[in-house]
Amino acid sequence: MEISVISPVYGAPTLIKELVRQIESAVETFTADYEIILVEDHSPDDSREIITDICRTDKKVKGVFLSRNFGQQYALNAGFDMSSGDYVVTLDCDLQNPPSEIPHLYNKVREGYDIVFASRQNRPDSFFMTQGSRLFNRLMGFLTDTRQDESLAEFAIYRRKVVDAMSLMGDYRRYYPLMNQWVGFKSTKLEVNHDERTDGKESSYTMRKRIELAVTTAVSFSTKSLRLIVYFGIMITLLAIVLAVFLVVKTIVTGIDVSGWVTLFVSMWFIAGIMIMVMGIIAVYIGNIFDEVKKRPSYIIDEKLNF
Repeated sequence: MEISVISPVYGAPTLIKELVRQIESAVETFTADYEIILVEDHSPDDSREIITDICRTDKKVKGVFLSRNFGQQYALNAGFDMSSGDYVVTLDCDLQNPPSEIPHLYNKVREGYDIVFASRQNRPDSFFMTQGSRLFNRLMGFLTDTRQDESLAEFAIYRRKVVDAMSLMGDYRRYYPLMNQWVGFKSTKLEVNHDERTDGKESSYTMRKRIELAVTTAVSFSTKSLRLIVYFGIMITLLAIVLAVFLVVKTIVTGIDVSGWVTLFVSMWFIAGIMIMVMGIIAVYIGNIFDEVKKRPSYIIDEKLNF
């Protein structure tokens, strides 16, 4: 297979047929040897029925139906595992990633690159969506010691060797913008337009979900949070020493005793807050270890069509 195009499907039933039409129109400009893999992530609508109807009449389209909603990253994981193309394209189902850009990504990767990311330009998203994306990427970059480009999303093309390398990573929690950095390989980005969503719906990625994803992913991919606890503990210790010296000197110089109950009360609450925070971060790491040692699959397939 020359090329596989993977799209996780969730919450966009009215766009699926147009998505397939645009992908086929774009890919057929350079090859007839392709497959389209639609991974239906247990969407609460009639997406499954629509994909099933498409698969009956179009054998180029392959349907993968997950047993429950696992999330976008795990739907991508299923798509990668099911794909057979020498090149693999990933894109969202909402048509904000224009499939017409696939030939440009394909031509760019054949220049000798292993990964080509689509860099979104002229984003029509709202102010809060844009700022939320920027905050998410900055938080993710800080917590994982990586550089996160807010113009990049899931629209990209990979050579098969990159997909195979990422599949070797046994992580239960998956976040491909970090995984494709970790495996390395020669990469570049290509500027593409970012279209408006035509079905009038908002993205299912709320600010709360973004923050939760940033925290859980950072804990899964980095130990920086634990190092920050150590640094914070050192700072608190130094601050306590400086404050103690200051109070002693002040008492000697002025001869006025410092009220003890105020400092004791504040110190107790301050230390208690630090301890709870530290225990919480360690608990998250322990929880991730618990998830990893269970060796549960990242996704479960309910049904496959046209494979």
